[in-house]
Amino acid sequence: GGLIFDKEFAPGVPNLSTNTTLKLASIFHAQHAIAQQLSPISGGGGIECIEADQFKLFSYETPTAIKFMLITDGQTSNADGRVDRLLHEVYELYADYVLKNPFYEVEQPIRVESWELKLRMMMD
Repeated sequence: GGLIFDKEFAPGVPNLSTNTTLKLASIFHAQHAIAQQLSPISGGGGIECIEADQFKLFSYETPTAIKFMLITDGQTSNADGRVDRLLHEVYELYADYVLKNPFYEVEQPIRVESWELKLRMMMD
């Protein structure tokens, strides 16, 4: 899997280089695929959350196998489904603003200003 979009929304978060971000996305993609294969449940969804001391990584895989990831502080909870809803809303924005854009080529980096604007509004 390739990384087609990456954006940091929280102030004070250290910026990672493009190469580091690509490496991390590739590693996550591979781990997600392995988790799906190891799942005792047929059609298991892979990794949905990774918890560490300082952060949590939440993931949502769409029916078309696009993965959206959200990295939060270690205190963020998804007990009420808030993070799941947010990731689904990001997917809806992606479908509405990116996939319906006649100039966007699938699997290429996303450079759709209207999508970035809506995404920023959602995260504020």
